[in-house]
Amino acid sequence: MPGVIVDCAIYREGRRTDCAADFSRALKAARAEGNSFLWLGMHEPTREEFDRVTSEFALHPLAVEDALKAHQRPKLEVYDDSLFMVLKPVTYDDRAETVTASELMVFVGDSFVVTVRHGEASPLAAVRRRLEEHPEILRHGPGAVLYAISDAVVDHYIEVAAELALDMEELEAEVFAPVRGRDTRNTAAQIYAFKREVMEFRRATGPLAEPMARLQNPGVPFVHDHARPFFRDVDDHLTRANESVDNLDRLLSDILSAHLAQMGVRQNDDMRKISAWAALAAVPTLIAGVYGMNFENMPELRWQWGYPGVLVVMILIEVSLYRLFKRRGWL
Repeated sequence: MPGVIVDCAIYREGRRTDCAADFSRALKAARAEGNSFLWLGMHEPTREEFDRVTSEFALHPLAVEDALKAHQRPKLEVYDDSLFMVLKPVTYDDRAETVTASELMVFVGDSFVVTVRHGEASPLAAVRRRLEEHPEILRHGPGAVLYAISDAVVDHYIEVAAELALDMEELEAEVFAPVRGRDTRNTAAQIYAFKREVMEFRRATGPLAEPMARLQNPGVPFVHDHARPFFRDVDDHLTRANESVDNLDRLLSDILSAHLAQMGVRQNDDMRKISAWAALAAVPTLIAGVYGMNFENMPELRWQWGYPGVLVVMILIEVSLYRLFKRRGWL
């Protein structure tokens, strides 16, 4: 399975030994030595490609089903011979302002770690390189790999949250900028789109809180007691990320409410202006309409200065109304 197996190595006392694709022999060697474990990395395997891994590592069929189908929530499942954890690494495209979540499944057993990733956003290569530079961490076995993967995923959550916060500040400045003539429909669409990205981010961070809480408590197999404080540190970082997501969601709701309120105020301003101009147009229309009626007995109908007098009255009323509306901010 050259296109499916991304990496395969035995770690003896934290030191790497390549095992190519013959993971069956490598797993037997790791179990026989006792101080070693196998780390097998795979990318989007099919059921047929994963059947051999399932039989060799004695993986639970329910966990295998989840690993193959993907589209899972972050979770932690404990089986007799293995530990199964689902993580959702995320990436943020600053130009497109989109959050993309991948999926990462981790099987942890007595002498093995099997990682299955779906999508392109994955910290596994960087995690493996960093661990290989620190063999003293790898000496602690498969639990150390699980911690390092979780730590890398959660730390990237904090980075993504910071990038989202910066873009939200730009969106907030745009909403409250005193610039008229902006397309308010486009602004509302941007707010809704940004809120959807925050919701996508929340789907990755929120459900992970429960697995992290379990990993820092006793009773979880394949995780030694000395590793629990490290998972507690990961849980602290995850709490920060979840708080950031909650703050982003709350601020976006406030920004949307403020934007809608601004639209209401602007509509009221527009209605006042329309009403003011309508009043200015109504006065001369009323006067002209009265004197345009075909009656013989009307006051000042035969007066020589009637026409210019009426025009002067119209102008005086119009100027007075204009100044009144201007003073009250209607124009």
